[in-house]
Amino acid sequence: MTIDVKLTRRAALLGAGGAIAGAGLASTTGAVLAAADKQGAMATPVARYSVGEFEVNTLLDGAVTASEPQKTFGMNVEADAFNNFSAENFIPADQFRAFFTPTLVNTGNELILFDTGVGEGGRPARGNMRAAIESAGYAPEQVDVVVITHMHPDHIGGLMEGGAPAFANARYVTGQKEYDFWAAMDPEANGVTKLMAKNVKPLADKMTFLGDGGSVASGVTAFAAHGHTPGHMLYMLENGGQQLLLAADTANHYVWSLAKPEWEVRFDMDKEAAAATRKNIFSMLAADKVPFVGYHMPFPAVGYVAADGDGFRYVPASYQMHL
Repeated sequence: MTIDVKLTRRAALLGAGGAIAGAGLASTTGAVLAAADKQGAMATPVARYSVGEFEVNTLLDGAVTASEPQKTFGMNVEADAFNNFSAENFIPADQFRAFFTPTLVNTGNELILFDTGVGEGGRPARGNMRAAIESAGYAPEQVDVVVITHMHPDHIGGLMEGGAPAFANARYVTGQKEYDFWAAMDPEANGVTKLMAKNVKPLADKMTFLGDGGSVASGVTAFAAHGHTPGHMLYMLENGGQQLLLAADTANHYVWSLAKPEWEVRFDMDKEAAAATRKNIFSMLAADKVPFVGYHMPFPAVGYVAADGDGFRYVPASYQMHL
């Protein structure tokens, strides 16, 4: 088929004249010349994926930029090694970006929230998980189950809102070992126990406590991954022959923690066990090509891992989970 395009002399002149007129207008009208105000960084509060018939929403609770990353990552290596490795991976060695990403799963039968973000005390930079739920098209009152992977403040901070349970109609699930460890301590011992007393213990009568292999719901299975905390738990989603691991804080950085799983992380309570857990979990994911959500991975926090020497390489998900 041939398409015949005819351009008249008038149309050609109008095209040229339009360009000239536009240039003249720009030179004589200050409003056109005035630069628009920059709007700054734009947050994308929610991303949606599929695992079989499960709808998975990763929710951006917030993100912060921090300095001196080697006070948190790679604490057991020389500064030159840390700096050189960072440069090789196109990231600065003097600052880093930390993301906080709860996950909301609609199984078709229940709406399940995994971790609750920093909560109202972290706003405006963090504590925006409730707003992200609404951006996903849901309301906090619709959440049926709240699952806590571990008791660090950035995971339990959003359990309360204005002094009341943030998810009025939910039941709660967490690991038995994790709860028992923190609950046995003096409530005034540290920041975790203080927040436990305020946000978690008041909900204990609505909690189900799981061990390794326990079931949250059909297709949602607990997976012990201790080290980061004594009872740190992951959750495997499985539906329609597809899987996705909610990996919580197994890795806290997409480069330093994955490529160098033996590098110590300040927040890992048992650093040797946490390193072993990283190697075991990410070896499994790499071998089986199972994607994962990392709570602190760059948003939208979903990706794969590939074996790379003695460590792993993070491969952000693109379109795979939309097919």
